[in-house]
Amino acid sequence: MGSHRRPKPASRTRVTVLSATAAAVVALTSQAAQADPKPTKDEVKSKVDKLYDEAEQATEASNGAKEKQATLEKEIGQIQDKVARGQEELNTLRSGLGSMASAQYRSGGIDPSLALFLSSNPDDFLDKASALDQLSANQAEALQKIQGKQRTLAQERKEAQDKLKDLADTRKVLDDKKKEVQGKLSDAQTLLNSLTAQEKAALAADDARANRSDARPDLGNVPASGVGGAALAAAQTMIGRPYQWSATGTASFDCSGLTGWAYRQAGVNLPRTSQEQANAGTRIGRSELKPGDLVLFFGDLHHIGLYAGNNMVLHAPRTGTVVRYESMDNMPFQFGVRIG
Repeated sequence: MGSHRRPKPASRTRVTVLSATAAAVVALTSQAAQADPKPTKDEVKSKVDKLYDEAEQATEASNGAKEKQATLEKEIGQIQDKVARGQEELNTLRSGLGSMASAQYRSGGIDPSLALFLSSNPDDFLDKASALDQLSANQAEALQKIQGKQRTLAQERKEAQDKLKDLADTRKVLDDKKKEVQGKLSDAQTLLNSLTAQEKAALAADDARANRSDARPDLGNVPASGVGGAALAAAQTMIGRPYQWSATGTASFDCSGLTGWAYRQAGVNLPRTSQEQANAGTRIGRSELKPGDLVLFFGDLHHIGLYAGNNMVLHAPRTGTVVRYESMDNMPFQFGVRIG
């Protein structure tokens, strides 16, 4: 009879490998099934708008650091000029003290009693002795002046050193904020590049409609707010100019760059950032707004524009847009500011 051998059972190792492979295939299939679908045009736009908004926040922080840098550089220059002048005065005082010391040495080289005995004119000697006493008093005063000047110079040098350290810190903040802005804009561009040509065209058409500057909205008939009226009139000449972060005109603007430029044309110098401009005048409520008043948006006040009338704001919105009118309802309004 032929022998009938049972087939050998699969080794445990082989079973394990096959099971792991099967599990991996199932897992990959499951992951593929659960993978996030490609974001829609509207979802991309929402994410891009959020990145642009975050970039504008970083832009205002960058503007503040840049302004602080300029202020510190000016202050450091002034202190260094004071130190240089003070060093010249100290050198002059030291030179005068050296001359007095030499004179004292020459006059005091002979014992006063012997000088009196040898003097042919005792009265003349007494006059000279009095002058010698006066010289000593002058010398003491000169020493006090030198000591005072040295203390002043030490304080001024310390102040300059502190400001130089502050300047280095400020430059780092400025550099970090620039990188943050550029990173946000780069991320936004990457998202936009993920769209199809048709989707990009649709977004471009939406932006074109929003940026259209030839259609003047109904701004109502409310009288302008004093100097604000002149500022608004100046800003209206910039309609259609592109938004550019950290730009102050006239080829391009960011939000506070536009309001600052407009008010300069009206004879008023505003601080650089939107947060600082928020404190440049009297705060007012929405019902009190007049054309030309500053209007602040978002909880951290990182966006600003000019009230144009009839619930409209004239502003430089964000990257990819131009200076334009827009409904104030499109952003979270905080308060208005009246200048003058």
